[in-house]
Amino acid sequence: MKQELKNHLLPLFAIFLVVSLLWLFQKVVWYNYVFLFFGFLWGSFFLDIDHLIYWFYLEPNLDESHLAKTAWKKGDFKSLLKLLETTHSHHTSLIFHHYFFQIIITLISFFVFTSSSNIFAKAFLLAVNLHLLTDEIKDFSRDPSHLKLWLFARENKQLPTDSLKYYLLTFLVINLFFTIFLISSR
Repeated sequence: MKQELKNHLLPLFAIFLVVSLLWLFQKVVWYNYVFLFFGFLWGSFFLDIDHLIYWFYLEPNLDESHLAKTAWKKGDFKSLLKLLETTHSHHTSLIFHHYFFQIIITLISFFVFTSSSNIFAKAFLLAVNLHLLTDEIKDFSRDPSHLKLWLFARENKQLPTDSLKYYLLTFLVINLFFTIFLISSR
């Protein structure tokens, strides 16, 4: 789980530092830093709700789902995190970890980044996009077939494995643009 946190929080921390340093020269009001921080924080963990949906609604009869429900009711979030750490790679039919969600969230992000001045919304959306992209890149480097399994779950036709790197590169470039839009926000 520590590696998971590093994978998701380190890129956001680096972006937070760069944006904060650049904003110092632009004399941005102090509360925008708070919005930026909390947007990154909430957005980096938002996609993990997907696993709760999987346990509680999509696959409630699994043994791990019963363990998750018991831990949730007891408020034993440490056990819940350990369960997530050991079982998350088996969760392949998630709602937010799907290419269709990625396309929708990217379109929403384009709208927000180009037409809104809300720093929290921009930071939140950038964190969500980067979380999903980080998961995809990590799985692509380990096992592209596993990436296809969860990214295109519930689909009859899937993207050829050779095309996955172009898919990931496209979303990497898009996220770089979102980062630039965030830096130029005030």
